[in-house]
Amino acid sequence: MSKLTLDGFFSYCKQIAEHIQLGERMASLSGQSTPKLTSAVGNLYYDSILPYREDANAQTREFLARVVDVLLDYVQQVNDRNEKILEFKMPEEMQKALDLHLPEEPLPLKQLLEDCKITLKNQVKTGHPHFFNQLSCGLDIISLAGEWLTAAANTNMFTYEIAPVFILMENVVLEKMRSMIGWKSGDSILAPGGSVSNLYAFLAARHHKFPQYKEKGLSSIPGQLVMFTSDQCHYSVKSCASVCGLGTDYCVCVPSDERGRMLPTELERLVRYHKDRGNVPFFVNATSGTTVLGAFDPLVEIADICQKYDMWMHVDAAWGGGLLFSKKYRHPRLTGIERANSVTWNPHKLMGTLLQCSTVHFRHEGILLSCNAMSAEYLFMTDKIYDPRFDTGDKVIQCGRHNDIFKLWLQWRGKGTSGFERLMDRLMELSEYMVRRIREQPDKFHLILEPEMVNVSFWYLPRQLRGLPHNRDKEIKLGKVCAKLKGRMMQTGTLMVGYQPDDRRPNFFRNIISSAAVTERDVDFLLSEMDRLGHDIVVD
Repeated sequence: MSKLTLDGFFSYCKQIAEHIQLGERMASLSGQSTPKLTSAVGNLYYDSILPYREDANAQTREFLARVVDVLLDYVQQVNDRNEKILEFKMPEEMQKALDLHLPEEPLPLKQLLEDCKITLKNQVKTGHPHFFNQLSCGLDIISLAGEWLTAAANTNMFTYEIAPVFILMENVVLEKMRSMIGWKSGDSILAPGGSVSNLYAFLAARHHKFPQYKEKGLSSIPGQLVMFTSDQCHYSVKSCASVCGLGTDYCVCVPSDERGRMLPTELERLVRYHKDRGNVPFFVNATSGTTVLGAFDPLVEIADICQKYDMWMHVDAAWGGGLLFSKKYRHPRLTGIERANSVTWNPHKLMGTLLQCSTVHFRHEGILLSCNAMSAEYLFMTDKIYDPRFDTGDKVIQCGRHNDIFKLWLQWRGKGTSGFERLMDRLMELSEYMVRRIREQPDKFHLILEPEMVNVSFWYLPRQLRGLPHNRDKEIKLGKVCAKLKGRMMQTGTLMVGYQPDDRRPNFFRNIISSAAVTERDVDFLLSEMDRLGHDIVVD
């Protein structure tokens, strides 16, 4: 055997170390271990990594690599059907179990890594295939990658000079979305959630009808403004009336039919009622995909009324807007949306883009700048070396704006428009499958109505209530079952389905299928698990 040189010995040690690191990483990814920092890095503090030390690239990479390992382990767990959705603890118990205090002195990196692990361990896995609780479900991996890049870029979206690529991406994506609505031009912006998107629509509507309001305020309006919306609308619409000075008494709730759709005859009656009393009807909110029932208001009839009485028509399609991708399901649900003046559309809901990602679109070009611009000279100078129309900060009331576009742009690139269409069709087909399975088990489940969307509303019947005639008294008892069964779901951690009452019924379950991870097998599990957990429930 030849003599081992010193250089050869060091090279050999390096290869061994690399093999150990690779083994640890593969073990971590396969769930065989938990990510750990080497003691040399784990005992360091924040000021021993970038940006505090220029020579700390290796330490910084190791720390971030272990954080990524934690995240990848979590992604794997989220997609593992054998994993629980949550380990539920009451708030008092959770507070005792977690170390949430803010220390006077810094903690080492190994503790921060441990904090990351503990946080995700106690978090609800909203991307789990058995999480049907909210409108925003799932964990789109490409959108997740976009969100990671967004965080690393850490820029504001108010000027082109600090966010050039993202501003251009935003223009391209929003123009595409407007074209899908049916407009050749217009204006758009990403806002922090559908509620703020609806607020922007309200502000634009008032500015469009009374442009002098911006400078003169209430004195410029000849009477009491009145807005109209379905009694099934999202509460944020009523909030607009409160925030913007109308008062909630002048946000008129229009009755809906038994399926939750606004009644156009009632809308016109109420508009005429307020006009006859000298009030100023100016804004109608139509909902495309109500939060609870998933109902679609009749847009063509509402548009006719808005045109007749010179009112702004806004469509809150925060939930249902994704169906614009689908040739099969777009009509008749969204027929007439192109006649709206503004549309709210949240990609973070049906499209599966990571939270948050909300858009609001206008048929009127330049209205956001006209309505909201304050022309702050320290930020929105007009003598910049580029066209200042690429600056977006003056289009909104918030100034600073988070970058919500890259994760959507990257996801759209990954799926293509046709991929989103297939996803919309698949989610709708799964909901239709669930309806069929419910109908096949009438002794255990009662379908409340045929859904227009992926909201499936139903009651579960424990043994105590099976075979009894369906009447109001039984519905009250079924409502009590919902709360008890949901409690058992959370305590076992195997399933999450939301419930709520509405103005016609006591509590009922509202199941949402908006995750690309869900299959027919998961729908079957949902129904069988509800029966396993709830068959012996007894209510008064």
